[in-house]
Amino acid sequence: MIKLNIPDQNFHIKKINSKTYIFDFLRKKKLILTPEEWVRQNLVSHLVNDLKYPKGLIKTESSLKYNNLKKRSDIIILDRAMRNFMVIECKSFKLKLNNSNLNQAAIYNKIYKSRYLMLSNGLKHIICEYNWLNESYAFLDSIPEYK
Repeated sequence: MIKLNIPDQNFHIKKINSKTYIFDFLRKKKLILTPEEWVRQNLVSHLVNDLKYPKGLIKTESSLKYNNLKKRSDIIILDRAMRNFMVIECKSFKLKLNNSNLNQAAIYNKIYKSRYLMLSNGLKHIICEYNWLNESYAFLDSIPEYK
């Protein structure tokens, strides 16, 4: 896998029968290593190891329902009061981020009602803070501190 725009992280990667697996330390299981999974695992590891986000308050691949369709959000981070703090949508590093991706993440955030929203392909990160009073986003330069 390629080097991402995230500090280097350590992973357990194993090849079994021509498939490559990465160990997900949150869910404690091996997952097939895809470009999107590489981004998700790097982001989660960076959040926990470098930015000190509590791993017990991070959920990955949570189910959600939108317009009677079942979807999955990539990463949800809760605050200490167990409210949604940040929604993170991960894309493959092979894909360019665009308005369609950002709209998808914003739709998920309408359901989760979190304060922060992030879209990342591992190379580029779009981070926003949502103001629920005037229904607007402010773009941020970096991932917010966990509070």
